[in-house]
Amino acid sequence: MLVLTLGSLVAAGLPLITALVGVWIGVGTAFALSTSVEMNNATPMLALMVGLAVGIDYALFVVNRQRRLIIDRGLEAREAAGRAVGTAGSAVFFAGLTVLVALVALTVIGISLLTTMALVAASTVLLAVLVALTLLPALLGLIGERIVSTKTRQKRQAKSEEESHSVADHWAKAMVRFRWPVILGVVAVLGLGAVPAASMDLGLPTGATANTDTAARQSYEAITRGFGEGFNGPLLVTVESASGAAVDPQTLGAVTQLLQQRNDVVAAVPVGTSKDGAMAVLSVIPTSGPDDDATADLVQALRAPSSSIAQEYDVVVGVTGFTAIGIDMSDRLAEVVPVYLAIIVGLSLLILLVVFRSIVVPIQATVGFLLSILATFGVTTAVFSWGWAGWLVGIDTGGPLMSFIPVIVTGILYGLAMDYQVFLVSSMRESYVHGYHGPASVVHGFDQASRVVVAAAVIMVSVFAGFIFTHDVMIKQMGFALAIGILIDAFLVRITLTPALMALFGDKAWWLPRWLDRILPDLDVEGDRLLQMLTRREDGEQSPRPDAVGPK
Repeated sequence: MLVLTLGSLVAAGLPLITALVGVWIGVGTAFALSTSVEMNNATPMLALMVGLAVGIDYALFVVNRQRRLIIDRGLEAREAAGRAVGTAGSAVFFAGLTVLVALVALTVIGISLLTTMALVAASTVLLAVLVALTLLPALLGLIGERIVSTKTRQKRQAKSEEESHSVADHWAKAMVRFRWPVILGVVAVLGLGAVPAASMDLGLPTGATANTDTAARQSYEAITRGFGEGFNGPLLVTVESASGAAVDPQTLGAVTQLLQQRNDVVAAVPVGTSKDGAMAVLSVIPTSGPDDDATADLVQALRAPSSSIAQEYDVVVGVTGFTAIGIDMSDRLAEVVPVYLAIIVGLSLLILLVVFRSIVVPIQATVGFLLSILATFGVTTAVFSWGWAGWLVGIDTGGPLMSFIPVIVTGILYGLAMDYQVFLVSSMRESYVHGYHGPASVVHGFDQASRVVVAAAVIMVSVFAGFIFTHDVMIKQMGFALAIGILIDAFLVRITLTPALMALFGDKAWWLPRWLDRILPDLDVEGDRLLQMLTRREDGEQSPRPDAVGPK
């Protein structure tokens, strides 16, 4: 019964089946980790989004390669499945490796929340790769020849490969022919989209950014009208003696009075002291709101060892609370984003250099990603901070972006962008290795791989866009940024800009210095050595054995 059920599945359903299996295991792992590691509500949701995206991607690429081998070369389904895993499976492995690098690199930031989210998402990606390379071939074996219908086989056999008039073929030829206008046009569009990113503001959501019809927003406005905006984000100020002795009540009173005399403080009230008297806690109400720059300046001024309070009374002042934590997280993430980008770009450049054995391709892939990520941040800022077309995503008030959105989105989008790059350009390299040169290799490789890239991108945009309409603003922003990022990177950078750039460089795109060629391992991602081995085996089987020639 199981075999009959699996055999009735269409090829389009297999990637979803395998992706769901990988996500089920990955999210199950996430909840298992929650027993020993503190996780927020976004962690399983992030694992779900990433697992569905890469799981469908990888399974779709393998299934597409098997179907091509069946239709174009007339192979049996099981033979085609083996060859698909032997060739496309290598691309899946290295594509997954780039995603893992991008996610695991988040641990260098040193924020436990992001570390947990990154490791759980990375475990889901790892499981998605394993499922695509193990469970998927088993399912393909069960389905057998039913993976391609008889009508599709007959229709394809009636056409020769040279007579291809597909949309992908026409698109690639147009990108190759008008490569300079395409390159300049895409760069101009992405540059324009990146302009709002210059004013990107990071923070944590507050009642001020909630929709006007919500209780959180109405309560925030009521408190602001009655007491002032600062009452929505009080600060907890700790006071300790620099010598380690107990805090003198007179000193505490003097510190409280100095705080109340500041122009940026509405009120300062002692809350209590520790049992040994070594620490006192005050509640300080700023004049500005939680998201205002003036509040961040106040926090920094109070913490400064050179402040008048610390110097005059020989005390150490600390600031904590929800508002201060949000400010600290934003500052920390703003500092580490360049370091994080340098790490993932450096490691991924090395991976792509080994995979493609080319200097041009890794640089082109990385520059294209930088353009797409800047445009992604620009569009996201315009929608969620400026409020442009906010009704499309269900918001009526602009506000700061979540502090860790840029880092999380950068890591995930970089991995997925390199997925597209590996899938598309590995097919171009395969065409080059098998005898196509110049623009012909670009057109032929694009025609072979672009369908699966477009299908995967459409699926992933749909997956991420589905999270835009949740009530959680953090999930909403993350879903939108990932959806628009995939849309920009897949359709503007990979499908449009990449073939134009590859045609511009021609065969020089595969140039590699001899000394570097000797150092780098030859991974044969396009499966050329595998095909040569299979061809020799087939030729050996077709030639008569020596003992079978002549009369007995």
